[in-house]
Amino acid sequence: MDKPFAITLAVGSSKANKTGAWRTERPVYVDRLPPCAQACPAGENVQRWLYLAEDGSYERAWREIMADNPFPAIMGRVCYHPCETSCNRAQLDEAVGINSVERFLGDEAIRRGWTVPVTTEPTGKRVMVVGAGPAGLSAAYQLTLLGHAVTVMDSGAYAGGMMRFGIPRYRLPRTILSAEIQRILDMGVTLELGHTVKNLPAAMRHFDAAFLAVGAHIGRRAYIPAGDAARILDAVSVLRGMEGGVPMLGRRVVVYGGGNTAMDTARTARRLGATETVVVYRRTRDRMPAHDFEVEEAIEEGVTMKWLSTIAHADGGSITIEKMCLDETGFPQPTGEFEELAADTVVLALGQQADLTLLRGLPGVEVEDGVVKVGANLMTGYPGVFAGGDMVPSERTVTVAVGHGKNAARHIDAWLRGTTYGPAPRPAPAAFDILNPWYYSDAPATVRPTLELARRTSTFDEVQGGLDESTALFEARRCLSCGNCFECDNCYGVCPDNAVIKLGPGERYAIDYDYCKGCGLCAAECPCGAITMEPEQT
Repeated sequence: MDKPFAITLAVGSSKANKTGAWRTERPVYVDRLPPCAQACPAGENVQRWLYLAEDGSYERAWREIMADNPFPAIMGRVCYHPCETSCNRAQLDEAVGINSVERFLGDEAIRRGWTVPVTTEPTGKRVMVVGAGPAGLSAAYQLTLLGHAVTVMDSGAYAGGMMRFGIPRYRLPRTILSAEIQRILDMGVTLELGHTVKNLPAAMRHFDAAFLAVGAHIGRRAYIPAGDAARILDAVSVLRGMEGGVPMLGRRVVVYGGGNTAMDTARTARRLGATETVVVYRRTRDRMPAHDFEVEEAIEEGVTMKWLSTIAHADGGSITIEKMCLDETGFPQPTGEFEELAADTVVLALGQQADLTLLRGLPGVEVEDGVVKVGANLMTGYPGVFAGGDMVPSERTVTVAVGHGKNAARHIDAWLRGTTYGPAPRPAPAAFDILNPWYYSDAPATVRPTLELARRTSTFDEVQGGLDESTALFEARRCLSCGNCFECDNCYGVCPDNAVIKLGPGERYAIDYDYCKGCGLCAAECPCGAITMEPEQT
């Protein structure tokens, strides 16, 4: 049969013509840095473990998290999830519930008794960790995996640091905290509780290196004119007291401050029976350092907020507050207008600082504004002594502390081996504008269950529930895989030159440049922006 004029090749025989010679641009597969991973202070490969979780490979997903963070069940409860704030999906409908999936995986690991084996040969090196909080335990975990013998010393009666003594039970159940700490100890980490390190140079004689991770357990004080009958406490002491008994706060409690610790203290007071709990803060709500959801949950539980207010005087049974106004620079100024509030106890939540007395007599160590100066490798001015967590300049969160512990462990390992550690260069970020959102259907985020209000204010039961298997799978599958190929076959299906080659499950694709004419269809139709067009080299 005679073929029409325009058809010169038989069906399926397009490879007879090597159209690659026409090309001025070539498609190249790339791996970009997704915004969730870029924002994670612990350095988790978020997209990777979500990919494993959405396939139902829960243990593999959990082990991917554990490469960077030994506390997924804890982090799934207390992390303020900057990964979700940065998630590209938020521009499509709602951010992926990364934190809730992490919690599901962490809880699943505890339920199933998953453990982390130590397979590295012992190095013979000994490392001392001072502080059994998130930074210290994270460092101990990573150093143990690297083959070093680790001893953690802490002056407290229990391990956990500010995770135990600063975060209330309604946010972090102690069974979860203890389970994830015990997993680290079962790896061979030695824990010495009730051991206060007072002479660091002397203690260092038995170790090859040290990581200092002393938490900010000292509440900042402020001068408040007060009568002899005034009862003024600090928030850190109140929250710490919950581990050994029930602090007596009275029926009318005023909390002075605007951070997350202030919210935790006010909500704790309500659970201890306070009928009136008031937070006094000298700026407006938008200047409040507390996270929005913390403020909203406190208000739901009956906590009253007095913004633009400061305590002028305290006495037995009452306080006097002065109303403030913001000047043109945003700084609060007194107005001379006063109000009296009933108060059995005033609790100061004005920030915390670390006790740095263990650094006395250690040459080369510099302290400025209550924190220790460290280099990019987290080492202090004294060789072999590293520091992280609350005692160095940084944001004070559990996630940041875990990241410090991991990074310090890698630098300590390199220092002990006589080398240096340098993280791998980061790829280009995967912004929303490189995605093809047409391919993603609407899928609203799963809402975590919340304890009914009556029980929230009368018990310390956990307020926010977790996901079950079906909702965790759904949430993981909402991930857009920003900037990284997830083998959807779009490029394979749209290529007019049959130039895309499937390499098999998990191997992705290759381009046969003999036949690719550089039309760019594959790049245009890639949902996740994992293909870029580069100029052809002449």
